Formats: sequence, structure tokens, C-alpha cells
Amino acid sequence: MLSFTLPDTLTLSWFCACWIGYSLMIEKSAKGKTSLNALMNGYRDRWMEELLSRDVRIVDSQVTAALQNGTAFFASTSLIAIGGTLTLIRATDQILVVIGALPFSVPVTAEMWELKVLGLAVIFVYAFFKFAWSYRLFNYLAIMVGAAPQPSEKDTPAARAFAHRASRLCADAGLHFNRGQRAFFFALGYLGWFLGPLELALTTTGVVIVMWRRQFSSASRKAFTAFPEA
Repeated sequence: MLSFTLPDTLTLSWFCACWIGYSLMIEKSAKGKTSLNALMNGYRDRWMEELLSRDVRIVDSQVTAALQNGTAFFASTSLIAIGGTLTLIRATDQILVVIGALPFSVPVTAEMWELKVLGLAVIFVYAFFKFAWSYRLFNYLAIMVGAAPQPSEKDTPAARAFAHRASRLCADAGLHFNRGQRAFFFALGYLGWFLGPLELALTTTGVVIVMWRRQFSSASRKAFTAFPEA
């Protein structure tokens, strides 16, 4: 039987609330518009405007390729992680013996263990879909870079529309990439549940604090305040 206790229910609800709440705050709130992620969108617009003024666009192609390669790496990692979690389900009996010998472990049934591992697999599947779609969007962006208007047309309405369209596509690709990375971070927090409900609450809270700091209080974010544009 599943030993799904009240503490398990409460901390799992806390985990879901933290993930959903943090995502909404970053993507929808006024505070989120000052995050490091949001600030990058302005530079995507600037990138596309500069692209239109360049005769040789080798640098733009290299940047696009770098974005694609980074996304492909995380998509591949997601598949490996999914395979790893499925392996854990197949080796439930052996793993429970090892966990039972640990001094800090909590009693867990085979069904409960499999449920926890299945939840971890779902997180990695979600991450894979986000990274895969982000990779596809960066492919589309590469096509648009190749189809960009010539520098002599950069001030035309069609060229300006192209720049905004391309920057929006790039921003959407970045949004899905960020969601995939966020899933990875929360997967690390989810690992606390294998130790117990209290550990899940602590690791989830710790993940949120780390991500919040990186978006609003890190040295990278402060660089935009310390060195504002003229």
C-alpha cells in the first residue's frame, strides 16, 4: 500500500506551489520584468537591429549555432535522466535494501518509492519537451537570420517588422529554455523527498532562494545596475 502521509501531501503541495508561483512571478508579474531573464529580451531586440546593419553575418550565425548547441545538450541530458529514472524503478528491490541501511533514511514501501521515482521522471519528460521545442525555435531563428533583409533595406518598414518578429521568436525560444532549466532545478529540490517530507520542503525552499537570488540579486544582475546604458 502507498504510505502517503499528511506531511507528504503538504510538502508535495508546497513543492508544486513553489514551482507554479515562482514561474508566474518570473513570467507574468511586474517584478519579473526586472529579472535577468527579462532584461535579456531587450538585448535580443538590439541584436536583431544590429544584424540588419551588418553586411557579413558570420557572428550572428555563430551565436545562433551556440544557442542551438546549448539547447541540444540539455535536451540530450533530459533523455539520459529519463532513462536513469526508469532504471531506478526496475531496481526498486535492490535500492530499498541500500536505503534501509542508511542511518538517515525513512521507511518507504516499494510502491511509494516507485511513485516518487515516477514523479521525477515526469519532471524530466517536461524538461525534455521544453528543451526540444526551444531547439526547434532556435532552428527557425537560424532560418530567419539567413533570410534577413540587406543592410540597404534596414530602415524600411518590412525590415523593422522582421527585426521585431525575429527577436520575438528568439525570446520565445529563450522562454522555453528557461522553463526547461527551471524544471532541472526543481528536480534537484524534488530529490529531498527521497529522504523525507521535511527534507523536500527544505530543498524546495532552497532551490527557490537560489533561483531568486540569481535573477534579482546576483553579480550578473547587479551589472545592469552598476553599469547602466547611457
